[in-house]
Amino acid sequence: MATNRTFTMIKPDAVSNGHIGAILNDIIAGGFKIVAMKYTRLSEEGAGNFYAVHKERPFYGDLVKFMTSGPIVAAILEKDNAVEDFRTLIGATDPAKADEGTIRNKYAKSIEANAVHGSDSDENAEIEGSFFFSQLERF
Repeated sequence: MATNRTFTMIKPDAVSNGHIGAILNDIIAGGFKIVAMKYTRLSEEGAGNFYAVHKERPFYGDLVKFMTSGPIVAAILEKDNAVEDFRTLIGATDPAKADEGTIRNKYAKSIEANAVHGSDSDENAEIEGSFFFSQLERF
C-alpha cells in the first residue's frame, strides 16, 4: 500500500552548484508539500550509517566521501503516492538517461553526482526520514 510521504536529500553537488531553490521549486510544482526540512552536513560516520546497505559494494567508500564533501538538504515530502511520484519527478539515476524536465535531467552531472536522493519504497522512506528527523520535528 502506497503512503503519502517520502524522503529526499539534495546532495552536495546540487547544493554547491546553487540548485537548492530551483529543486525545491520543482518539488512544489510537482504537487509535493514539504513537511520537514533541514540544511545540514553529514559526518563520515553519519553517511556510513545512512548508506550502510551499500557497505559491501565497491562504490561505498566513494559514496561516503562524496556525501560528506559538503552540505545537503534533507526533507520529508507529502503527496498521494509520494514515493512513486517522486521517483518519476527526479528521473533515472543516470542523468543522461533521465527524462527531459526531470530534476536529474536538469541539475545532475553524472551517476555519482546526481543532484538528489529519493526513497525507493515506503519502508525506506520511513527509515531514511527517521534518520534525519525525530517524530517531534515533523509536522
